[in-house]
Amino acid sequence: MNSNDTLIPYVGVVTDIRIDTPDVKTFRVEAPEGGKVFEHMPGQCAMLSIPGVGEAMFSITSSPTNKEFMEFSIKKCGCLTNWLHAMEVGQMITLRGPYGNAFPVETELKGKDLLFIAGGIGLAPLRSVINYVRDNRENYGDVQIVYGSRSKDDLVDYKEIIDEWMNDKGIEVNLTIDNAQEGWDGHVGFVPNYVKELNPSTSKAVLVCGPPIMIKFTLAGLKELGFTETQVYTTMELRMKCGVGKCGRCNIGNKYVCKDGPVFRFDQLDELPDEY
Repeated sequence: MNSNDTLIPYVGVVTDIRIDTPDVKTFRVEAPEGGKVFEHMPGQCAMLSIPGVGEAMFSITSSPTNKEFMEFSIKKCGCLTNWLHAMEVGQMITLRGPYGNAFPVETELKGKDLLFIAGGIGLAPLRSVINYVRDNRENYGDVQIVYGSRSKDDLVDYKEIIDEWMNDKGIEVNLTIDNAQEGWDGHVGFVPNYVKELNPSTSKAVLVCGPPIMIKFTLAGLKELGFTETQVYTTMELRMKCGVGKCGRCNIGNKYVCKDGPVFRFDQLDELPDEY
């Protein structure tokens, strides 16, 4: 696919809608004739549009190894996402993409032990990478996943985590929630503190995604443990608007998220945004 093709909208059919949390739904999208609308790599995004309503950029949360469909986990937080949350199976949307760069799964991350750290909806962009790694298990070392949310009900992909990830050999999953609640006997506390408690080996490559405040404290904690910025990757697709470097909304210092990212190694960023 050449770069001009990413500007052409493709029609997609919503074939399944899963309620993940009170404000997050996962939408399964296929081409009208079946199969994926286009190929992508883990970390890349697509522009979803409802004609007459609006469009926005979202991470593709399914793995490229899945050839049947693409998935998007979307939090209800505005006009377009309200419309998406009101959709029913069988309705059509348009998609453009893929946009942005990907996590370096075939280069820098290959052969490494991996540490994934996610907060809230931040697990959604990392899910694509986690499942890619699970489907190409022989290419990677041990995998550790640290994931936290406000409450048990706000943990995205909880069923997949419990039923699949936790049963995989060589994968360690550490879940936490911000405050204690009835029916939760797991860890309680914020993700950055939990990472420090777990004290992971500094030989691992780290992939982080979550709210900016969580990323900021997680990065500081990792540095305290002896990690360097060259080992830590993040994705900032929430800042993207046009996707093609024209609107200027997504700049962080001298970088444009849509043209230079959305995946960055922390040593490539001169500054961290306070908000998305």
